[in-house]
Amino acid sequence: MVLHTDRLVLEPCTQSHFEGLHAINADPEVMRFITGRAETREETHAVIERVQARWRRFGYSWWSFIEPSTRVIVGLGCLQNLRRCGSEPDPECPLEIGWRLRRDSWGRGLATEAGRAMGDYAFSVLGAQELLAVCDPENVASSGVMKRLGMRYRGLENWYTRPCATYVVSAADWRTTRC
Repeated sequence: MVLHTDRLVLEPCTQSHFEGLHAINADPEVMRFITGRAETREETHAVIERVQARWRRFGYSWWSFIEPSTRVIVGLGCLQNLRRCGSEPDPECPLEIGWRLRRDSWGRGLATEAGRAMGDYAFSVLGAQELLAVCDPENVASSGVMKRLGMRYRGLENWYTRPCATYVVSAADWRTTRC
């Protein structure tokens, strides 16, 4: 499912996006609050394969954020089920919205813009009743995006085997803030 915003095209991640995605995931500053380390080329290839399998299985996963005029990948974002542990999303856990951007794209409002498109997809196409977003408690930029998306702070909760600042928005609240 390809999504469009004023400044971005969101395309499901494929191997054709590898170089752009790897440039983002190999930047230790981008990954500081996510995994704490840069990703290898092999890890990026494996992630793309897993993401493609999730698209086939669930009908949602990770998108590449592409500037249409240049076809440059400036970020990526997801809808996926959260997990407490393990390496795969847990379909029994709530639906999560998330994002990351190339460093030279920070501060331009692109995460919020893409987040709105992904949230609209979650609520209108997938029929989600709520969306959660999580981040490292020190990641003020990401929590700022969550607030701009109309999400409310729910507290520190254990996701991905660590305490995360957790935000939530219901379908009804999403529709109210989008009108």
